Amino acid sequence: MVQRKYSKKRQAILEMLSATDAHPSAEQIYSELKPLYPDLSLGTVYRNLNLFRENGDVVCVGTFGGQERFDWNTAPHPHFICTRCHRILDLDLSFSATDHYADVEKATGGSVSSESVAFLGLCEQCVRSAGNIADAK
Repeated sequence: MVQRKYSKKRQAILEMLSATDAHPSAEQIYSELKPLYPDLSLGTVYRNLNLFRENGDVVCVGTFGGQERFDWNTAPHPHFICTRCHRILDLDLSFSATDHYADVEKATGGSVSSESVAFLGLCEQCVRSAGNIADAK
């Protein structure tokens, strides 16, 4: 675990992440915090996100729309990812991928240390939008 001295900007980044379930990118965090911290740089946001990830305080959900997205909830849980708007939603489903670790290890000869489950499709807003587009034709 990497320890650093206290930093208001680092604390603000962590607080922003903990207060949202939107799975923001570094750029989104930067845009939201820049008005509050005019000397904040995008590099500072990236460095702190990497520190948080190394410490296990956040996880990277993946790269969508060309941007890495971060989650404060580090417990294993599935996500729904909209392939149009790139919204990421946490899912509260009762299955566990850990039930299949032995199957995966047997199939690959490897050793599973973690998993990431994601469902891809259109979110409710994009389905409505697509419906409106189809209705207009």
